Amino acid sequence: MSAPDATAARARLGLDLPEIDAVFPQALGKARHLLSAAAVEEWLTGAERLSRRKLGGGIVATFLEALPDVAAAAGEAAIRGAADTAIYLSEVPEVADCVEAFLSTLPAVARRVEEADALDLWYRLVRRMAQLARPGLAPLLRHVPALLEAVGIGGLQQWIEFCIQTYREQPYHVRLFFDLQTPDSLAALQRQRHGTLLVDRQRELSLTLRAFWGLDDVLHPYARIGDASRHTRPHLDKLGFHLPDILDDGAVPAIDLYRATLAHLAAHRLWSRPYTADNFSQLQHLAIETFEDSRIEALLLTRHPGLRRLFLALHPVPRPDAVPAGWSSIRHRCAMLSRAILDPDHPYDDPLLREHAARFRAEIAADPLDPDLSLRLGVEFLTRVRSPDFREPRIWFADTVVPYRCDNRYLWRFLEDTDSKDDFHSDHGTEAPPADFDLLLPVHYPEWDYLTRDYRPDWTTVYQGVPAGGDAGPVDRMLERHAVVARQLKRVIDRLKPQNRKRIRGRREGDELDLDRAVTALADLAAGTEPDLRVYQSHIPDDRDIAVLLLLDLSDSIGKTPPGGETSLLQLSQEATALLAWAVGQLGDSFAVAGFSSKSRHQIRYQHIKGFAEPWGPAAKGRLAAAEAGLATRMGAALRHAGTTLAARRESKKVLLLLSDGEPADIDVDDDNHLKWDTHCAVGELRAQGIATICVTLDPKADAYVADIFGAGGYAVIDRVSSLPEKLTRLFLSLTR
Repeated sequence: MSAPDATAARARLGLDLPEIDAVFPQALGKARHLLSAAAVEEWLTGAERLSRRKLGGGIVATFLEALPDVAAAAGEAAIRGAADTAIYLSEVPEVADCVEAFLSTLPAVARRVEEADALDLWYRLVRRMAQLARPGLAPLLRHVPALLEAVGIGGLQQWIEFCIQTYREQPYHVRLFFDLQTPDSLAALQRQRHGTLLVDRQRELSLTLRAFWGLDDVLHPYARIGDASRHTRPHLDKLGFHLPDILDDGAVPAIDLYRATLAHLAAHRLWSRPYTADNFSQLQHLAIETFEDSRIEALLLTRHPGLRRLFLALHPVPRPDAVPAGWSSIRHRCAMLSRAILDPDHPYDDPLLREHAARFRAEIAADPLDPDLSLRLGVEFLTRVRSPDFREPRIWFADTVVPYRCDNRYLWRFLEDTDSKDDFHSDHGTEAPPADFDLLLPVHYPEWDYLTRDYRPDWTTVYQGVPAGGDAGPVDRMLERHAVVARQLKRVIDRLKPQNRKRIRGRREGDELDLDRAVTALADLAAGTEPDLRVYQSHIPDDRDIAVLLLLDLSDSIGKTPPGGETSLLQLSQEATALLAWAVGQLGDSFAVAGFSSKSRHQIRYQHIKGFAEPWGPAAKGRLAAAEAGLATRMGAALRHAGTTLAARRESKKVLLLLSDGEPADIDVDDDNHLKWDTHCAVGELRAQGIATICVTLDPKADAYVADIFGAGGYAVIDRVSSLPEKLTRLFLSLTR
C-alpha cells in the first residue's frame, strides 16, 4: 500500500489511542510482507471489528501485532477465527479480561500446531472453556505453549475434556487444575504424553540400582510441566531418588538417560558427604559441585568403564568463545572444566583449564575417596579463574546443563533455614518424619469413571501405616471361645497339609525302580507278551505355594452390633481373623492381614495389621485387638493397594479375601453406582494379575449389588453373623484345597 492507503487503513480503526498508533505502521508493514492482499484486508477487518466494540487499545494492538505471524504459521484462514473468538470471549463477563492473553499467545500456539485445522480446534477449545470452565481459562492461556510442546493439540483436547467432565461443578478446582497445581492435573496430563515413562521402567531401574550399586532407594517420579525451577532436576534425599516422570529419546535413548542419572545419584549416595553450605559463597558452591560431580563419576568409571561412552554422549561441549559480553560466564567455565576432566581428548587450550583438569586426575589417582578434594580444588579453581563478569545478573546457560546430573542439594548442609519457595535445602541433619500413620508417603491409584468409561488417573490417595498395638490377650481368649470349631477344622487341615513329596509312577525314566511294575513286566516277558516298560517312579515336591491377604473393612458401620446380636461386627471380624490365622499357621501358608477405611478420595487409610514376613505373635495380635471402626468404605483403592502387595509375592497362588459389611460408599460421592463400578473394575484388574479375589459380606441385602461387583462365585454372604469365624475359615480351606 502507498502512504495514503496506510493513512486510510489507520482511519478505519477509529480509536485514537496511543497503543494502536505505536504499533500500526510496523504491523502493517509486516502484514504486507507476510500475507496476501486478501488476507491483509481480512486482518484490517478483524482489527476494525475489535475496535468498534471498544475493547481497548491494548487488545487491538495485540491483534495487529500477533495475527500476521499466526497467519504465516497456520494459514490465512486463522485471522477470521481469531477475531471471532476474541469477540466471543469479550461477551462473556467472567473471561472478558482473557481476550488480550488469548491473542498474545496465538503466535506461540500457531508455531506449535502449524495447521489450520489444528488452530481451529484451539479456537473451539477456548470457546468451550468460556462456556463450561471459565475459571480455568486464564491459567490455561499462561501454560498453553508448554502444554502444546508436551502433549500436542490432541492431547490438550483430551486433558481439557477430562477436567470439564470431572470438575464442571467445582469452579475452584477447575482453576487449580488448569494452573497445574493438583496431582490430578499432572497425572491426567501425563497420560497424554508420549515417551518413556518412569513408571513403566521403574522395576527394571530398581533392580539395576540393587544389582550394580547395592542400594534399595525408592524411585520417585516428578513432573516437569509448568515448572522450570531447580526443583524439577533429578535429586536425592531421605525419601529416595527423584527422577523425571517421562523422557523422550534424544542424543541417546531415554532409558539410557535414566540409567546414567541413576548411576550418578547412586555415586553421590555412596561416596559424597555433605559440606557446610554457609561456609562458602554461591560461586564457590558451583565450583565445588563441579569437582564433586567429576570425582564421584571417576569412581563410577573405575567400576564400570563402559559408562564413559554414555556420559560423553550426554555431556555438552561448550564452545570457548560462546559467552557474549554482558553475561556471566561462571557456569560456562565450570561446564568446560567438567568436560575437560571427563574427556581426555577435549578441545580446550585454556592453560588454567588444562592445569586444573590435570591436577584433578593426579589427585583422584592418589586418593579417590578424599572427602576434601572437591573443596580444595573448587575454591582454588574459582580464585584462579574469577573474572568481573561472574557477577553479571544474566547467567549464560547454553551448553552448560548436563542432563543426567542432579541439582546437588544432597551435597550441602545448611545452618540457616530459608523462607523462599524458590530455594531448597537438603534434608541433612533434620529429624526423620515420625512413623505416624498420617505422615507416611502416600500412594496414588486411578479410579474408574463408569460415565466416561475411562480412568481418572491418580485420583485416590492411600496412606498406609502400621497402627498402634494393644494387648494380645483378647485375641487369645477369642481362640479359646472357638476351641470346639478349631478341633473340627483340625481334621480338614490335616488332610490339606502338604506331605512334602509326591510319588509319580509309570515312567520310562525316573529316580528309582517301581518294584510292583517291574515284577509285572518280568511276568509278562516270561509269558511271551509285550511288557510295559514304564517301570520307574519319581518323587516331586508337593508343598502348598499360597499367599493369602485378608482385607478387613474398618468403616464406621462395622463397629455396630446387629439386631439381636451380642457382639459387634468388628469383634466378630477380629474373632474370624484370629481363627483364620490359626488355620493358616497350621498349614504353613503365607498370610497377611490389613484393614482400610476412607474419608474422601484424598484419604484412604490402609493399616498393616500383620505382614507376610511377620509371625502371628503378640505384636500382630495386639494390633488386631486394638483395631477400631470409623469413616467410610472406598473399596476400589484399598483393593488395588492390597493387590500391589500380593503381586509382589512369589507364591504361585494368591488369594485376596475381603471381609465387609456393606457396599462401597464415601463422603465425596453422591452417585451410588460410581464406587460400585470402580470396585468391579478393581476386582477385574486383580484377577487379570492372577489374584483370586473373594468378598465375604455380612450385609443381608448384599445380593442387590455384590454380584455386580465380584461376579457369580466371587462372593459369599454370611446370613448368620455369629457363624462368621467358622464360615470364613472353611471358605479359605475350600479355596486353597
